[in-house]
Amino acid sequence: MMKGAAVRMYATGVCPYCHRAEALLRSKGVTPEIIRVDRDPAQRQTMQKLAHGRHTVPQIFINGQHVGGYDDIAALDRRGVLDSLLQEEGWERR
Repeated sequence: MMKGAAVRMYATGVCPYCHRAEALLRSKGVTPEIIRVDRDPAQRQTMQKLAHGRHTVPQIFINGQHVGGYDDIAALDRRGVLDSLLQEEGWERR
């Protein structure tokens, strides 16, 4: 098992911003855990609760902390903050 930032992303299969977020994270060497809310409506409810009522996808969590959607992580990347967040050790991941 690897250690590093645990990234969880709530997404749908047809969302272009979800695909962009996944591509950005993968370009940083991170494979996010993707939870498809279009396949499981109960997961959408969970996402909304964890994301403080946000209902759009993607909703991204790094080490359990909600960081927002694609625009939010792209802004973090432009400011040079995303890399440091992704390097923080978090949960063990497979």
